[in-house]
Amino acid sequence: MGRPRTNDDTVKERLVECATEWLATRPRETLTIRAVATAAGASTAAVYSLFGSKDGLIAAVREEAVAGLYGAVTAVAAGGDVLADLRALAAAYRGWGVQHPQLYTVLFGGVQSFEPSGPVGGRDPVRPLVEAIGRGVDESVLDGEPTAIALSLWVGLHGLVTLELAGAFDAPTAEAAFRSTVNAILRGWATPEAAGGGST
Repeated sequence: MGRPRTNDDTVKERLVECATEWLATRPRETLTIRAVATAAGASTAAVYSLFGSKDGLIAAVREEAVAGLYGAVTAVAAGGDVLADLRALAAAYRGWGVQHPQLYTVLFGGVQSFEPSGPVGGRDPVRPLVEAIGRGVDESVLDGEPTAIALSLWVGLHGLVTLELAGAFDAPTAEAAFRSTVNAILRGWATPEAAGGGST
């Protein structure tokens, strides 16, 4: 059987997939080009040809994670109700994390030391959340500094998704915990006028 072409998109995807699996379960320093290439059924030359180096391969894994989460949150259309928008953004974050557990683990810590996601290729998965919170502050729906509000919401979401991925509770319990936690966090930052608004 011939060796896979080093510039084949299928080989590239397989290398990223194997590197993602490795980084989700083992420390970054243990990853080697040879090990990932072997797992992917490719050559070490393919890794160098497609990514340039081990760091380039790791960057490609992070880029895929950022792009995936960015796509999920930017698919949420803004409406007239800021709190409803924030609940929808939170649901999109959770949905992506649960559907892509290895990418979520690589992006937000776990085996790896935590590195803030940050923008990649102009895509910042945190921006839609901060923008919606900023709109809520401008409209006097939320009272606080937008970054602090975003951080408190993210802490709650991250804890929930991490526990859900660890199998700490079943799907109905996870859904109930998600809704009550997000509503409680938003209620805590809501202005008195908005605090009595409905929840979902």
